[in-house]
Amino acid sequence: MKLDGSYGEGGGQILRTAVALSAVTGIPVEIEHIRKGRPKPGLLAQHVKAVEGLARICDARVSGCCLQSTWISFIPGKIKGGNYKVDIGTAGSISLFLQCLMPALMHSQGETRINITGGTDVQWSPSIDYMRFVTLVSLGKMGYKCEISLIRRGYYPRGGGCVEAIINPSYLKSTNFETNQCTIVEGISHSSGLPSHVAQRQASSAKKFLNDQGYNSNISTEVNDHPSTGSGITLWCGAVGGIALGKPGLKAEKVGVIAAKALLNELKPGVGVDEYLADQLIPYMALAGGGSFTTRIISMHTKTNIWVTEQFLPVKFKIEELENGLFRVWI
Repeated sequence: MKLDGSYGEGGGQILRTAVALSAVTGIPVEIEHIRKGRPKPGLLAQHVKAVEGLARICDARVSGCCLQSTWISFIPGKIKGGNYKVDIGTAGSISLFLQCLMPALMHSQGETRINITGGTDVQWSPSIDYMRFVTLVSLGKMGYKCEISLIRRGYYPRGGGCVEAIINPSYLKSTNFETNQCTIVEGISHSSGLPSHVAQRQASSAKKFLNDQGYNSNISTEVNDHPSTGSGITLWCGAVGGIALGKPGLKAEKVGVIAAKALLNELKPGVGVDEYLADQLIPYMALAGGGSFTTRIISMHTKTNIWVTEQFLPVKFKIEELENGLFRVWI
């Protein structure tokens, strides 16, 4: 199969979903024009590591997988479990690396244990807490068996974070995510190499903002002294999350408020999942042979993931705009 990597969102997601579903279905894939419209077109280090990692696990034959390459060929073999160790390098996103491997690994014959070094809390990707408490909890309802243990946080630019993921063979069932019964916002505010009050101020400001909007919250703080310096906060309420990362010159109080606003922006009446989980659920719904969710917006990421998924699997997604302004997606 040949895919145009510049389609739709045109980023690394086409690559991650395509090679994952190639491994699952056994269908070889060739992807051209990878990240064509990006300031730095082609594969970045984290994309190379993800494809290489998946290739190791499914004995794939790969061509073109190198930095700045805009074309790859991926011919999958048999998916196998085992123990693996991967260093993405610097602050490459561990969450995005796992996104590439997880759809395939549930089809292995035995347990897969992966120790991954890279970025746990970096821009333009789900935080590791979002992966643990939003993505994994939702996939768990579908039958996906995975545990992610956070060993050490890694922030941009140094990275060096470490996570262990244990994935067992899983059989997915059709699941509906059309309502959110959450009554309390939970969260983790964290920092490393900074004064201990930074994480506390992030948490306090988020808690106050949420309280002013009528939401109760339970936000824990985590203060570390890892080699990587940084801070952040992840909030969640059921299958809806909000993330904010600290940076030089940005007050800790502001970081907490940004996360709270991001959460509440997604937490509309009747919503089932946020826009970021929506695109992550697409391949799993297809592999389960059914399912549905409601969400605030159908992002280009979601549309692109639908397109890629429909190339590999005999499914057809439907999208409906509801009277309350939300969207319903189902198979």
